[in-house]
Amino acid sequence: MPDKRTHRGPHPNDAKLFCPANIAGLRQALEDYSLLLTKGYAQKSSLKLVGDKFGLTERQRLAIMRSACSDQQSASRKKKMVEPSRLKQQNIVIDGYNLLITIEAAMAGGVIFKGCDGCFRDLASIHGTYRKVTETIPAIELTGKFLKEIHAGKTLWLLDRPVSNSGRLKKLIEQLAHENKWKWEIELLNSPDARLIKSDLTVVSSDSVILDGCQQWANLTRNIIESKLHKAYIVNLS
Repeated sequence: MPDKRTHRGPHPNDAKLFCPANIAGLRQALEDYSLLLTKGYAQKSSLKLVGDKFGLTERQRLAIMRSACSDQQSASRKKKMVEPSRLKQQNIVIDGYNLLITIEAAMAGGVIFKGCDGCFRDLASIHGTYRKVTETIPAIELTGKFLKEIHAGKTLWLLDRPVSNSGRLKKLIEQLAHENKWKWEIELLNSPDARLIKSDLTVVSSDSVILDGCQQWANLTRNIIESKLHKAYIVNLS
């Protein structure tokens, strides 16, 4: 069945799954899971152990998985993080789908989680196909406005070529950049992760693999949501 969604908003069960009454248990689950990761236990078996202990649903387990990291990872990521104030006239490279989908979700009222490393993450998934939604253009424009405010330098967006409709999204971002005179370049790559990890530019992403491998990164997804989307549905699990 084709995806007919026009928003990347909340799942019908999110209000119940992540209601205030459940937050304490979810925070304890995140703490336990992160402790197991810190001690070197396998992710999959650790998540099952913690999820079963707290009786978590699949969606709650996904939130815990995306929000967790080991103490070692947390310390390393914080050490490499660059504040927006240090990005003036600095060139950056954006993990395109990673940033855009989270901003879209936040604008549409989707639940956004603050994890152990301070990053904001969503529960959306594109399953190999990106579908433009109502919030797509506003999310790109909001990102452009924020980058202009912090006086960032040239910006390179990297999109996954294998994801369907990446070419259309590339053209859309290029059009908006041209109209607003933003110094942006957009590239389609088969494996953006490898390029992001090796880049000597400041990386904008909340992807755990990229954060652990890159030289330095900026938490701009969180910065944009906190400064521009005051009504965003944020759940602090850390």
